[in-house]
Amino acid sequence: MSETAATGGSGPTPLLRRPVIAWALCDWANSAFATTVMAGFFPTFFKQYWSAGADVTVSTFRLGLTNGAASFVVALAAPLIGAIADKGGARVRLLALFTVLGAAMTAALYVVGKGEWMLAVALYAVATVGCWGANQFYDSLIVDVSTETELDIVSSYGYALGYLGGGALFALNVAMVKWPATFGLQDSAEAVRIAFVTVGVWWLIFTIPALIFVREAAATQPRLGLRAALAGWRELLDTLHAIRRYRALVAFLIAYWFYIDGVNTVIKMAVDYGLSLGLNATSLLAALLVTQFVAFPAALAFGWLGDRFGSRNGILVAIAVYFIATLGAYFVERESDFLVLAIVIGLVQGGIQSLSRSLYGRLVPPGKAGEFFGFYNMMGKFAAVLGPMLTGIAAYFSHDPRLGIMSIALLFAIGGVLLMRVPGNRALR
Repeated sequence: MSETAATGGSGPTPLLRRPVIAWALCDWANSAFATTVMAGFFPTFFKQYWSAGADVTVSTFRLGLTNGAASFVVALAAPLIGAIADKGGARVRLLALFTVLGAAMTAALYVVGKGEWMLAVALYAVATVGCWGANQFYDSLIVDVSTETELDIVSSYGYALGYLGGGALFALNVAMVKWPATFGLQDSAEAVRIAFVTVGVWWLIFTIPALIFVREAAATQPRLGLRAALAGWRELLDTLHAIRRYRALVAFLIAYWFYIDGVNTVIKMAVDYGLSLGLNATSLLAALLVTQFVAFPAALAFGWLGDRFGSRNGILVAIAVYFIATLGAYFVERESDFLVLAIVIGLVQGGIQSLSRSLYGRLVPPGKAGEFFGFYNMMGKFAAVLGPMLTGIAAYFSHDPRLGIMSIALLFAIGGVLLMRVPGNRALR
């Protein structure tokens, strides 16, 4: 742990320390992109406005290819960039760089005209790279603002603020789109374009405190420029050869890959599943908004649960809920059923993400936070392949989307079994 964390102490109020608040505000900031842009407006606006006149299957292919390419680039680059950041002591600076990149490209979506789908996907792809890159260094800085005993509650605090901040701006953006005249806007299309600008500004402003108040641990042998890149590359290669020594870490990453694939699939496929059942699109959007605010207190509660009973046990509880919820999705008939399911997912979504980050933070060797969180983020990006494929194949051959969504339960079952082989908090101390 860094001196910042150590000197902050491990008193009863770590969430009131300035570095912790500044760090957690990064989640408040970048969750606006994940909620308003990725999950909310970009997919629908891309299909209806930027790909106007194109067949729906063509626009879906374009968007899917963009998402896949951006995720693939980040997944491959994350460990190397993390290793370079560790050698150069540059994690805060790289957080700033990727944040500016992502926010600027998001705001630039405002200038994209109707039918200009190529420019839209280009800006969106770069913005996505900025988001995932910034998240990598934000995640890794948790070990610099908290002590080991505080990891669960601090990690949950970040996710809780993320859901609250992302939900707050999303609610404003939805109101802008629904009642554009109230905000002095011509129509809903202009409201969506303005929404992209608000996300960029929001993202930048609320990241600034972290750049001022978060101090990362000094590199043991600091290197700059090309020397840092070469040293980072050598360290990455050494880690790839030696990672087998970190058995608990490897076991966790394998388990994480399965269950977080299930989580990512639920996030990405839930609205599509509701539309496939013929549910009202506005009601599905409302359910997404409700999930954000349910997840805020739930993420904090999971921080207490992890601190009291162990982060691994808290993750297992969340996996069990996901397993039951994906089976229960088969019986959704009405919008009210979907809303109940969304609330149930919201109760554990932030918890499984936050406790996964804190448990992994305990497994990371000292001085390797950027590099090892690069592997963590790499697994998270590649963990968006099995679930969608499983869902699509099951739905295609059964001709029933209900069986498709149910198939995700298999990922949670495998992930939960594998996670039981990972040491709990007490065994790591």
